Amino acid sequence: MASCTGCQVCCRAALRELAAAGSFRPLPGTMRRWLGPGARLVQLAQARGLQGGAGAYKAASVDVGSRKLEISSGKLARFADGCAVVQLGDTSVMVTAVSKTKPSPSQFMPLVVDYRQKAAAAGRIPTNYLRRELGSTDKEILTSRVIDRSIRPLFPAGYYYDTQILCNLLAVDGVNDPDVPAINGASAALALSDIPWNGPVGAVRVGMVDGEVVINPTRKEMSSSTLNLLVTGAPHSQIVMLEAAAENILQQDFCHAIKVGMKHTQQIIQCIQQLVKEQGAAKRTVQKLFCAPADIVECAKQLASDKVCAVFADFSHDKISRDEAVNRIRLETEEQLKEKFPEAETYEIMESFNVVSKNIFRSFILNEYRRCDGRDLTSLRNISCEVDMFKTLHGSALFQRGQTQVLCTVTFDSLESSVKSDLITTAVSGIKEKNFMLHYEFPPYATNEIGKVTGVNRRELGHGALAEKALKPVIPQDFPFTIRVTSEVLESNGSSSMASICGGSLALMDAGVPISAPVAGVAVGLVARCHPEKNGEIEDYRLLTDILGIEDYNGDMDFKMAGTNKGITALQADIKLPGIPLKIVMEAIQQATVAKREILQIMNKTIAKPRPNRKENGPVVETVQVPPSKRVRFVGPGGYNLKKLQAETGVTVSQLDEETFSVFAPTPNAMHEAREFINEICKDDQEHQLEFGAVYMATITEIRDIGVMVKLYPNMSPVLLHNSQLDQRKIKHPSALGLDVGQEIQVKYFGRDPTDGRMRLSRKVLQSPATTVIKTLSDKNSIVMGGAIPESSRSSY
Repeated sequence: MASCTGCQVCCRAALRELAAAGSFRPLPGTMRRWLGPGARLVQLAQARGLQGGAGAYKAASVDVGSRKLEISSGKLARFADGCAVVQLGDTSVMVTAVSKTKPSPSQFMPLVVDYRQKAAAAGRIPTNYLRRELGSTDKEILTSRVIDRSIRPLFPAGYYYDTQILCNLLAVDGVNDPDVPAINGASAALALSDIPWNGPVGAVRVGMVDGEVVINPTRKEMSSSTLNLLVTGAPHSQIVMLEAAAENILQQDFCHAIKVGMKHTQQIIQCIQQLVKEQGAAKRTVQKLFCAPADIVECAKQLASDKVCAVFADFSHDKISRDEAVNRIRLETEEQLKEKFPEAETYEIMESFNVVSKNIFRSFILNEYRRCDGRDLTSLRNISCEVDMFKTLHGSALFQRGQTQVLCTVTFDSLESSVKSDLITTAVSGIKEKNFMLHYEFPPYATNEIGKVTGVNRRELGHGALAEKALKPVIPQDFPFTIRVTSEVLESNGSSSMASICGGSLALMDAGVPISAPVAGVAVGLVARCHPEKNGEIEDYRLLTDILGIEDYNGDMDFKMAGTNKGITALQADIKLPGIPLKIVMEAIQQATVAKREILQIMNKTIAKPRPNRKENGPVVETVQVPPSKRVRFVGPGGYNLKKLQAETGVTVSQLDEETFSVFAPTPNAMHEAREFINEICKDDQEHQLEFGAVYMATITEIRDIGVMVKLYPNMSPVLLHNSQLDQRKIKHPSALGLDVGQEIQVKYFGRDPTDGRMRLSRKVLQSPATTVIKTLSDKNSIVMGGAIPESSRSSY
């Protein structure tokens, strides 16, 4: 029989047979060969209960904090290798895991995590032109990175098979953030699947409200929380991932929050393990794990170990010269290995040298307490700082730490320039807008490379978000401008995100932003020796302060922490091991705290506090008081006057309350032009003391079909006297009364319309016999410019 090519037809036929049988039966070899590519799909269908048998759906729940977390599987997306639905409150997230059975040509773990915020889950329709979800938002990318860091360390070494984790929001209740269910869903999907993975893990969010730790706080609780900490833990209380933003929280409180969070992750892990016992699939046997063969590694060690040791022991090397020296040894060694092992794959040759080089580098640290640049384990690199680099900028600073160099700038703009979140992000996470942002840029020349300079990649977005979280707590809430900090990495040899925090703090102080305290950041690395026979248990380790790029590459952890002299504002732990004990995390926090204070002392020598005043060429904000009766005149028909003002002078006008407008000018000269423009449009609109019920002489300035335009005094804006108020008789045109331009008539004043502020005048009421007295008018300015901006809601025109 010819091999089947339409595997969907084959699968359906086989599934019908299985459904009729009502029980699982292994497919015979002949059947597998006949089905061809569809064989694995049929077996997946059997394993996931698609043969029609009852009881495939399983669920487990656990009380985490004050709410229940429910994890279920077996009902949705059963063709995926693994699928789990996690529900917290009324927020539900479905996560699927699929991994190819053929290896990838990549020489790394090709894991892709895609977290998507579906508009339907939030009860909204996308507002873009196509009315559908398009590219990933910043929130989606940052959440995807958190999930990736939570699960990547637990894949087996050398598992280079394309693996994809998709997180699909099913429902969002606006109370519980879906990122924690997404992490737990990814853990459950991988644990339930046949994909090789050494999980599960559990994740919780830890908040701190009124000094009390809150597990998985609601959105309302998070609004008053001083801590936003994500903890991902592995079995036996091992830390896998940390991500935190804090309001300058004390070190002891932060450590306590981590311990409490870790305790609750163990409950989630036990819940997933129970589900795996009931429904989990046996892990597949992979074709090959891409690890260097022992014989080639031994040969590479004999050929290159002495030369590599000499390079790492030479403290005179910098980043470029060290890399070039190691690469020369690499090329020479690889050629010799190819001659001795002609049948070996290219990857095996390259990885063998990498193993030797990495082991030598780590042995220097573990055995001799030496680092490749000559520092001891807790020393910082040389640090230099400069501020006010360019006079025309609102604020600037250059921060240099070793061979890592970052240029930071500060720019002020109007409050209307704040970042506005899309409707879906607002509905999911509650973030509407922010008037402080930090953008991180990493051009290719920073590492002596070439490449396309395109949009922001995921790494740049993640580093910028971390630096922004570190600086945000010290920014004053009532600052009258939107602040944008840009961090451009000019040279990079490790810890560029932490250098961005230091440079950003210096630039903010140079710009005169009254931050509550300077902020500094530092990265702490880890080199650990694990016991091969005790499930990878760490038996010895060294913590490194202010790590180099090569120490990050060859090490086991990149532990980034930032804060003020008093406390912690941000933390991020990228861990390569399947988990590290709490003891190491606590030591890393303490070591980072000491280094952070040392860096702040160095920074304070350059600038210790914010400048008392902003630069003279900086932006200016003033207010304009406009009574409701004059709002039409100030704004103009259809906003014409405001649009003209903004186009001609470059200012931005926004309404603060009923009578107050804010005028933002990028320079003092622009504000001067705006003042002149406002005075010009308002000079002929003087408010007069008009008495209700009084009679005034009005001059006709224009005849219209519906009435006449009149002025009560020469420099006022004409107002309409409608036909219905001209005479007691009904007329269709003012010419019926013989009225003409320039003619003076008596009118009675009945105040102003409460909705639009227009004068209400009448000639008709004066036609009845009565004694009238004509009033005189006195001048009074109505529109006043200048003054402080009141704290109120804002809206733009």
